[in-house]
Amino acid sequence: MRTTLLADMYQSAGPFASVTVDVSQDTQSGAHEHEIRVRDACRELLEAGAYEAVVAAVADRLRADVGEPAPVARTVVANPEGVLFDRVVHTRVSRPRVSWGPLPDISAWIEAEDGATPFVLALVDHEGGDVGVYSSDVPEPVVETSPGGETWHVHKVPSGGWSQMRYQRVTENVWRRNAEAVAEEVLSRVRSGPRLVLLAGDPHAVGEVRKGLEGTPAEVVHLQTGTRAEDGGVEARQQAIREALFDHAVARRTELAQTLEDRLGRHEAVAVDVDEVADAFVRGQVDTLLLDPEAAAERTLRPRDHPGLMLGEFPVLKEVPADRALIAAAALTGADVAVERAEALGGRPVAALLRWDQPAEGTGTR
Repeated sequence: MRTTLLADMYQSAGPFASVTVDVSQDTQSGAHEHEIRVRDACRELLEAGAYEAVVAAVADRLRADVGEPAPVARTVVANPEGVLFDRVVHTRVSRPRVSWGPLPDISAWIEAEDGATPFVLALVDHEGGDVGVYSSDVPEPVVETSPGGETWHVHKVPSGGWSQMRYQRVTENVWRRNAEAVAEEVLSRVRSGPRLVLLAGDPHAVGEVRKGLEGTPAEVVHLQTGTRAEDGGVEARQQAIREALFDHAVARRTELAQTLEDRLGRHEAVAVDVDEVADAFVRGQVDTLLLDPEAAAERTLRPRDHPGLMLGEFPVLKEVPADRALIAAAALTGADVAVERAEALGGRPVAALLRWDQPAEGTGTR
């Protein structure tokens, strides 16, 4: 997952209050249980030394209705200036995760967010399309638009006559402009993060839209599931979407695992374990941080052992959990983060795929 949206938070001054709590209210006593969870989390923050004003800001945000279906968990990070981060994910959290310290604790959110797949779904025909941005965890779109819509001579004239070719050219131009409008909308959504685009609808219209998506960094998949307006094909389309999401997730994990294995085998452009990855961050080498959040949280990192390690706007002087430090470093250097289990990382809590290789000085090796 991309970390660019996190950079502003890490450029703020600590200390930070961080809370991840289940905010589902899908049972008869859901509202009461939610209030108890919020109170427990806030009491834990106060016991850890958090300022009362910061705790109050966190509590207000956690009590606000998220307006999304259960299961849903909320992560809130605040400092003395106010709430800096507020995101929800669709997962269950068995007990609140609470911290007060020099760095935010968002590992639980990272793990849940990385497990979801953001994607763009475009249902298209010659009149335009319906373009929605979705998460694999939620059936409803985060945002949806209907670009195109030009209908002048949208259907070809079947009869002959001297004007037939002119009408046909006008019709094809309308089709092309509508397809270009859909493609432009899809590209604008891809720029916000999704790396998967699913196209469904009229095959000719889909083909025209695909032309406009050439060169996009996202994977583009054509779903063979009927037309844009076909109500009877909804279930088939949903199944095709599920299969495409599964294939995309498997391919992504497989590619990461294979890349890591290949680089470890060549001892090239890879860093392993906490200290080596931290040093790679100092040199600006890290392209993707591979992290087991639970295992990394059990390790610590001493910033003074890694001069130049960027963890925020202000220096972090004391020892901190490794997961928080390395996520901060990733956000501040533009590195991606991917969640992997320690078993896939050779038994280590973290590894990193590097932008370039750098031999150790005086050895001729990494």
